[in-house]
Amino acid sequence: MKNQTFVPIPDKIITAALKQMVFSDHGLIPAIAQQHDTGEILMMAWMTAESIRETLSTGRVCYWSRSRKALWRKGETSGQIQTLRHCRYDCDRDTLLLLVDQQGVACHSGRRNCFFNEITPDGIEIISAVKSDPARLYAAKDK
Repeated sequence: MKNQTFVPIPDKIITAALKQMVFSDHGLIPAIAQQHDTGEILMMAWMTAESIRETLSTGRVCYWSRSRKALWRKGETSGQIQTLRHCRYDCDRDTLLLLVDQQGVACHSGRRNCFFNEITPDGIEIISAVKSDPARLYAAKDK
């Protein structure tokens, strides 16, 4: 991988990339966040053209919250910030891969990543322990 630190993307390049991306009828595109140095898949969230533009301009990952119907800057309430290293899109141009540097946990459940439910022949198993108490993560930012 080239360049291990974020370099802001020029606006004309962001605009050109956004024109190539395929968004849903609701103006959304799925984004998978992956830890840049370990390959760990952290989470999946939705992005809009506006959140992509902000992310590529600032380096702080910004998603779209469907429940709040607003921009969601990862870590704004929990302090668990994602810093962008690289942004890629797939061959169909309808899914993003964000290579990030995750500070702390990525999942609102307090786990490192969101993919902790494993389907096995014996049933569904939780394969990852809670690392940070979610009540404390979110309470700290509410004060």
